[in-house]
Amino acid sequence: MAKDGKANGLSESMRICLDEVRAHDHDRFLTLLFAPAGKRPALIALYAYNLEIARVAETVTEPMMGHIRLQWWRETLDALPKGETRGHAAAVALYEADAFPLDELSKLADARERDLSEDVFEDIGALEAYAEATSSAVMSLAAQALDKVKAEEANEAIRHAGIAYALTGLLRALPLHASQGRLMLPADILLARNVDPHDVLAGNANEELRGAIADVAGHARAHLASARAGRYDGAILPALLPASLCDRYLDLITAPDFDPFRMPVEVPAFRRQLRLIGRGIRKSI
Repeated sequence: MAKDGKANGLSESMRICLDEVRAHDHDRFLTLLFAPAGKRPALIALYAYNLEIARVAETVTEPMMGHIRLQWWRETLDALPKGETRGHAAAVALYEADAFPLDELSKLADARERDLSEDVFEDIGALEAYAEATSSAVMSLAAQALDKVKAEEANEAIRHAGIAYALTGLLRALPLHASQGRLMLPADILLARNVDPHDVLAGNANEELRGAIADVAGHARAHLASARAGRYDGAILPALLPASLCDRYLDLITAPDFDPFRMPVEVPAFRRQLRLIGRGIRKSI
């Protein structure tokens, strides 16, 4: 460790954040390698913060504790301009990066309040709005950190890419959410497919549930296609690259006889790396 507290060009707080992203958000960790070295600290800070607020619902025993935790983050963000970080590595990293509007970071925490609700999303539109407020917003902030002008020109591509990635992630996380008594599939699709929510929460897979999963996967694929058809510059590609991994995840999720409760949706790291390298060369998600 150097005297200035940095190793390999990263501060201690950034290193801690990088380790967290590597361990718990590996897709985004892999995409960091495609960003210019000087931009990586900002992305590390953003992804570490997003990881913190995204995991709140999974780490608390009751919703009130989650609301308190998210409020803690909002207050911490409010204090960042004065250099007050409350000793949290992600807060320190955000302060060091000084790359994001704090009100936009606070909106991410606001959007995560929805994770603490037991209410099912009314329809696919409501689920997509949630995906936009969370995943698309993170992609937008990452793109702005890479090139603000190019990010503004690519708003629609970013929006669709973020929704595609979020819907795919929610399908992958279905067994985890079910084990916590949470159902993230929209009510209109559940009703149309005659899915009994109690079966899902009990971890019972059936054709009705597979049909509902296929429907949500279809929406994810449609958003992915719209993102690919959209306008975006290679300068912001690292922010959008996580979406390029959706295809393989969705193939696994929609395979015949797929059982979300017994078949983890995982793709080996080297295959994800090859996919990202190929997309990076093509300058396309």
